Amino acid sequence: AGRPRRYVLCEVVSDEPRCRQGIEERAVGLAVRDAIARVHGDYGLGCCSISFTVKYLNAYTGVVLLRCRKDACGLLCSALPFVRQLESRNQRYPCVLNTLHVGGTIRTCQKFLIQYNRRQLLLLLQNCTNEEERRCVQKSLLSCSLTEEQSQSGDEEDNDGTE
Repeated sequence: AGRPRRYVLCEVVSDEPRCRQGIEERAVGLAVRDAIARVHGDYGLGCCSISFTVKYLNAYTGVVLLRCRKDACGLLCSALPFVRQLESRNQRYPCVLNTLHVGGTIRTCQKFLIQYNRRQLLLLLQNCTNEEERRCVQKSLLSCSLTEEQSQSGDEEDNDGTE
C-alpha cells in the first residue's frame, strides 16, 4: 500500500489577461517546485517531489489541482504563496496561486469547486448594474451544464495511494 495523498485546489490569479491562455501543466509544476526549493531547500523539495504532480489544469478558468503526499502537504501549501510568476513559451506572466481547498480525494475538490463557482456566480449576479447585464449572466448560467465525465475513470478516488 502507498502513502495517503492530499489534493490542493488552486486558482491562478493574474492581472495579465494572456496569463491564463499561456499556462500549461509543466509551467505550473516547475513554478511550484521552484517555490518549494526557495522556501524549504533541497530537503523540502525532496519531500514534496516524491508524489507531487499537477493532476488537472483548466487554462480557461485558471483552476489547478495539485497532488502530493499527505505528510508533505504542509510544505507544499506553505510554499504556494511564493509562486510569483509562470513561465511558458519564453514568456513570463506575473501571477499568484490562491489556495481554494485542500482535500483527501479529487471528488471532494470537485464538490468544493462546484459550490465555489456557484457562490462566484451569485456574486456576479448581485453586482450587475442593469437588467441587460443580469440577463446576460443568467443566459450564460443556463447554457452551462455539468457532466460527470471523470466519474468512471477510477482515478478520482486514489487517496489510498494505490496506483
